[in-house]
Amino acid sequence: MQMRARLEALIDEMLDGRIMLDEALAEFEKLYIQKALTRHKEHLSHTASTLGIHRNTLSKRVAAYRTENRPAPKIPAKRRRG
Repeated sequence: MQMRARLEALIDEMLDGRIMLDEALAEFEKLYIQKALTRHKEHLSHTASTLGIHRNTLSKRVAAYRTENRPAPKIPAKRRRG
């Protein structure tokens, strides 16, 4: 199956699942960058070159993805006295 046909099938599934465009684009970009980083063994300069973006841009996006995936810090409940 050619890439365009595979993408069209995936888009049909996403539309049926009511996935919004901004969510689809963000998830695609994130996964694309993750796969490229894996191929280049986490080497930012090589990955950025492959993706056609500046190393600083890649670094900022990777940092943002990592921040997104961290759970919110837990705030301890105040102890009651008495």
